[in-house]
Parts: sequence; C-alpha cells; structure tokens
Amino acid sequence: MASIKIYIKNMVCDRCKRVVAEELQRLGYTVLQVGLGEAELASDKDQLNMEEVREVLQSNGFELLDDRKTQLIEKVKLAIIELVHRTGEQELHVNTSDYIAEKVGLDYNYISSLFSSFEGTTIEKYLILQRIERVKELLVYDELSLKEIAYELGYSSVAHLSSQFKKVTGLTPSHFKQVKTDKRTTLDKVQG
Repeated sequence: MASIKIYIKNMVCDRCKRVVAEELQRLGYTVLQVGLGEAELASDKDQLNMEEVREVLQSNGFELLDDRKTQLIEKVKLAIIELVHRTGEQELHVNTSDYIAEKVGLDYNYISSLFSSFEGTTIEKYLILQRIERVKELLVYDELSLKEIAYELGYSSVAHLSSQFKKVTGLTPSHFKQVKTDKRTTLDKVQG
C-alpha cells in the first residue's frame, strides 16, 4: 500500500503529535509516523478524505497545509523550535543558517527570502522570539541562574541576553520573574 505525508501547522510538542495520531486513527487511517508538523499515513491520495482530515485537525487547533511553500515555512519554524526548545546546549552553539538549511534541505538564502515574504519578519527575528520564550520558561522554573540560561541558549553574555530580553519584552529578566501575569506565549503563537 502507498503512503502519503500530510503537513500540519501548529504541531509544536509531543502532546500535539499524540493528539494528531489519535484523531487520524479514530478516522480509520493507519498512521505510520507522526513528527512535528507532519504525519505519514498508509493511504494514497484517492483514499484520503482531505476535508474530513482538515476538519478534525481544525477542531483540535491545527491546520492542514496544502501549499508547498507554506509547508516549507512550517518546516523552518519547527526547526527553530526544535533548536531552541528541544535540544542540548551544544546544538545552540551551531551556525543557525547551516542548521536550518540542513534540516529543510534547501539553500538558506532561498529559505530566508521565502520566510520573510510569507511571515513579514526575518528568520533571525523569529529565532530571537523563540529564544526569549525559552528564557521566560527557564526563568519561571527558577532552576538556573541567568548566567547558566545565557550559556544554555547560546548567548555571548548575560548582558546580551538581558538586552535582547528587555528589547522584546520591555522588562529586565529579574523584573520579569517578579511579574505574575501573562508570562508566556504558546510556541505556535510566537510571531515577529
């Protein structure tokens, strides 16, 4: 039997993968694999009821991506999220453009231009926003010092982290820790 990959927006965590797998199985599809932003089904295009899949995904806060360029943008976002939120500290010290080009399998200049035209912001700004969300998360957990957070996220210094944090949030990291309301943004809502 043939298989088909579908691409899904707003899939940013393991819980998302589990929900998508369960919903697709509930619709009667054989799920071969689910990754961030995609699922592979044991089916061919003719057997797949795209409207049914679209509806069940939307009811769970996801979006089925049909267009190749939109799928590429989602892959870039997922690569950045994976880099910032899911990897060990060594990977955050890699060249971001090389990392993204390798993950997506295309020339970085093309990816960067396409991303900017679709998203209205640069990959670099999107990366900064994701890093700041990760800093917020680590500040809320209160297990690491600011120096340890700066190192873990690949900042050159605590001053660089603090400056970028204040520019994005309007608060210093220490003031952020004292504020008790609306501290974080869900990863799928981070936008430039």
